[in-house]
Amino acid sequence: MTAVHVVSIDPQASTVWWANRITNLPFDFSQEHDTPENLAVLKDTGARVHVIANQKGGVGKTTVTLNLAAVVADVLKHQNALQHVFIDTPGSLQDENLLLEALKYAHDVLVPMPPEGLAFDPTARTIQKVIEPTGLPYHVLINNWDPRDGKADLEETREYIEAQGWPVLETVIRRYKVHTRASVEGKVVTQYEENRPSYKAREDFYRLAIERGYGGGK
Repeated sequence: MTAVHVVSIDPQASTVWWANRITNLPFDFSQEHDTPENLAVLKDTGARVHVIANQKGGVGKTTVTLNLAAVVADVLKHQNALQHVFIDTPGSLQDENLLLEALKYAHDVLVPMPPEGLAFDPTARTIQKVIEPTGLPYHVLINNWDPRDGKADLEETREYIEAQGWPVLETVIRRYKVHTRASVEGKVVTQYEENRPSYKAREDFYRLAIERGYGGGK
């Protein structure tokens, strides 16, 4: 048993496709969209359960889930007891029942949101209609920001989030081509080649893990 387990309840199964291509998967993995009742076993594991959620597709939930799990697994690689579970959820309204099932067992929720106006309303619905009624602690993660575009979109997105009163993380996940290629190459961020873009890509996820206290701390 590894210290980290990733569960996908997304019927599109993009997490499965990616995970199956990784030669040395650094965490345990299961697909449970057909058997969401299996999530009930999580309450008996003693692990912290983190749900990655946004009902808008294409915001990077799978990339965040797998790479965050990878860096936490790296930090906890000498542990032999399950400590963290990360759940990748559907990016659609029609599968809201699956998201609600995952939230029953969650300790916190991470909401990836790209700095794009089209993501604002779907993210708001997810938070206001689904997450906030549960009373679970949650944080918005600005994801997939391209530094080459300048900081205007990033600042506008952060201002929007703060105006809604949502807790937002300081860490921002930057857009790099290495992330796009990773699923095809069968790699997670801890397995990227040693070069400057890969170093920066890894740094974002280690910063995220540290900020959230996954692997120690909070």
